[in-house]
Amino acid sequence: MLRFKNLGSGSTGNASVVEAQCGLQTTRMLVDCGLGLKELERRLIQADLCLADLDALFITHEHIDHVGHTKRVASSLGIPVWMSQGTWLACNGLDWGLSESQINVARDTQPIEIGGLQVTPFTVPHDAREPLQVRFSDGSVSLGILTDLGHASAHVVQQLKGCNALMLETNHDSELLKASGYPQFLKDRISGPFGHLSNDAACELASQLNHVSLNTVLAAHLSERNNSPDIVLSCLSRALGCSEDDLLVAAPDTGSPWLNIQ
Repeated sequence: MLRFKNLGSGSTGNASVVEAQCGLQTTRMLVDCGLGLKELERRLIQADLCLADLDALFITHEHIDHVGHTKRVASSLGIPVWMSQGTWLACNGLDWGLSESQINVARDTQPIEIGGLQVTPFTVPHDAREPLQVRFSDGSVSLGILTDLGHASAHVVQQLKGCNALMLETNHDSELLKASGYPQFLKDRISGPFGHLSNDAACELASQLNHVSLNTVLAAHLSERNNSPDIVLSCLSRALGCSEDDLLVAAPDTGSPWLNIQ
């Protein structure tokens, strides 16, 4: 069985738990670590977990809302950390104090086996050193986690085909971003090809990935100023041909409920 829960999604800090259960073995990976140790522990307790239940950590890229608390969490737990070589180099200035055995290099499309979890990283276009996003499987069903990218390349689409569940970035409404008080350079960065997915871009991608066995879609990484859950749900429901009630939105402070993948 494969399930996942977002613990928080947005500029204030990102983290998700992916869990695979195979017989008596349960494996849990934390994806990104943008929440402080105490806050992470609090949200894990709300998910009926504790820090000691985490088996590994995957960092998608070096931006602070994704990597910010990795040192303290990983050193406290002694768990292995996976990231790209580029992300590690970009974080080289951080004195993480981790053992060599804890740091593992993740590479594009090279599968990682951790207990009952099959983890396949893939590169995405984003303004980071070597950003990765991830596809998870327990051998039966699969989950694609996709946030922090400026556009959906052919490579991204290929890596996510056939997923049974998606956590998909719907960062901003293009018109709200244009009308916002952000400086122009920031608007250009967010809406550019290495920034973040707009609602329209996310919906176009969702329609490409839609298939009969895609049964869970969680919208994530919404801008607090330039988007809203109502806009996102309306756009995605039209793109996927489903009811808004069939979709969920990850909140920055509470994330999502546990979602079982079928």
